Amino acid sequence: MDRRTSIRWMLTAVTSLPLGGMSGLFSTAYGAPGKVAAVSYGPDPDLLKIYHPGDLWPLTFTPAQRQLATVLCDVIIPADASSPSASSVGVVDFVDEWISAPYERQQEDRKLVLEGFAWFDAESSRRFSKSTTALSAAQLHAICDDICHVLRAKADLLEAAHFFARYRDLTAAGFYTTPQGRKDLQYVGNMPLPRFDGPPPEVLKKVGLA
Repeated sequence: MDRRTSIRWMLTAVTSLPLGGMSGLFSTAYGAPGKVAAVSYGPDPDLLKIYHPGDLWPLTFTPAQRQLATVLCDVIIPADASSPSASSVGVVDFVDEWISAPYERQQEDRKLVLEGFAWFDAESSRRFSKSTTALSAAQLHAICDDICHVLRAKADLLEAAHFFARYRDLTAAGFYTTPQGRKDLQYVGNMPLPRFDGPPPEVLKKVGLA
């Protein structure tokens, strides 16, 4: 099963992984991921206005972090014959806006993502004497393969695996809520029907209603 198919299946039951137990092993080379300055709650947004990333609260990613975010998004959902890569449809903007939101859950994700980015760059330097964005595809996958499954990760990579699991969830959520992602899922909801004939007779029989 390829990586994209696995994510499609996973998306049907995406749940948030518990963040407790993080011991602070990650480096904070990207700076202390503290609370953002924006106010948590305020007036309702204007539903007739088109908002762009950064309009509602300040964004988080530096240029270097955006590059790393792009690399990781695209190793999770690369371009293939049926659809584009995650970064090409704005998933990096989605993740940046998500972790920048001044709400408790998003702030927990902000800390996890920024510390995970710092860990990734430190690990890239330790293993290959390169930054993450300078790694070859094989080198990048070598690190990702070691942290892609929380239950199989070695003890010293467990925190990194929790980061990668959450980042994978955010990448999938951002991608599969775009028109391109819905097309890749072959989602056919929200389509007008000329008429509705009701459930097929075989379905009604199966549930005991016919």
